[in-house]
Amino acid sequence: MKTENDKKWAENVLKKIVNKMMWVTPKTGDKIPYKTMDGTYDDRSDESIAWGGGDGINWWTNGFWGGILWQMYRQTKDDMFKNSAIRVEDKLDRCFEEFYGLHHDVGFMWMTSAVYDYKLTGNEVARKRALHAATILAGRFNLNGNFIRAWNENEQPEKNCTGWAIIDCMMNLSILYWASKETKDPRFAAIAKAHANTAQKVFIREDGSSNHIVEFDPNTGKVVKTYGGQGYENGSAWSRGQAWAVYGFTISYEHTKDMSYLETAEKVADYCCANIPESGLIPCDFCQPKEPVWEDSCGAVILASGLLQLAKHAQAKKAELYYEKALCILKAIVESRSDWTENSDAIVTNCTAAYHDKEHHFNMVYADYFFIEAIQKLQGNT
Repeated sequence: MKTENDKKWAENVLKKIVNKMMWVTPKTGDKIPYKTMDGTYDDRSDESIAWGGGDGINWWTNGFWGGILWQMYRQTKDDMFKNSAIRVEDKLDRCFEEFYGLHHDVGFMWMTSAVYDYKLTGNEVARKRALHAATILAGRFNLNGNFIRAWNENEQPEKNCTGWAIIDCMMNLSILYWASKETKDPRFAAIAKAHANTAQKVFIREDGSSNHIVEFDPNTGKVVKTYGGQGYENGSAWSRGQAWAVYGFTISYEHTKDMSYLETAEKVADYCCANIPESGLIPCDFCQPKEPVWEDSCGAVILASGLLQLAKHAQAKKAELYYEKALCILKAIVESRSDWTENSDAIVTNCTAAYHDKEHHFNMVYADYFFIEAIQKLQGNT
């Protein structure tokens, strides 16, 4: 498990992160980035950047830049990060005003920004934003099938996705658990648990791998079919999806103490650990063919952070395995998949959004968020 050498290594990495963020933050200004274009962050709050007919301000990763800034403020207490984070959070209010285009990922958007803000500063406006987001997420719950609906019709116009749910949503449940604790209202947590119970039954396979997308009949709640989604094919194991499952079920265990969630997190973690390459560099899909060799460093750092979180609750032998695998991944990222120069605003390289996309091996802002989070866990500051 964690040694003083590991802690010192993490402290040195954190110094490099802070040094980079000291110049990236003023350069980025009031942007809300998703990825870099020629090394410079784009801006998803720009209405000209849209996806599926939706407004760019509603892009699902738009909370992570604010989350990075709050991580840096927590680490350094430098008001530059705090002030920038607040400005970004203010810009996201437009999502609530427009309403259309909001989705299941409101947890990602406001757990990383508003909840982080409220926990650090006690900002009541941030609390209200987070409760608003939790209420929207709860409103997407389908009582017939006990699942939270994923996308909206304008995001998948060629498909009727009213009954679609995805493994990613296990991470969004955290804002529902937080809302229940914050308001002392069990409704939010009850919805989170109902979704987690459904995910256990229909997403997680016997071998510990996970489906990405499950389609339900929205009127009866019966499973219609599964889809490969962002992975290689239906029935394969999209690595970032496995990471969402490990981390998401761990979060559900932490909030409920339901042992079945811990067992599910371990089941998926064991599958991942058995398939992590010795190099620590994670493929986009654990079942993908040998060529082309598409990596996903984003899935890698999410998995590392999830394994570190799970290690806090697992029995000693498994905890050691999860910790060592997480450390292996993080060292591989630091040594060969990180850009510490001024050539790129982002740190983590070689991210892949989906196996069959045209673009591979680029930067994604949430990779940096989970990378920083994982390093802070190693350093002991979380």
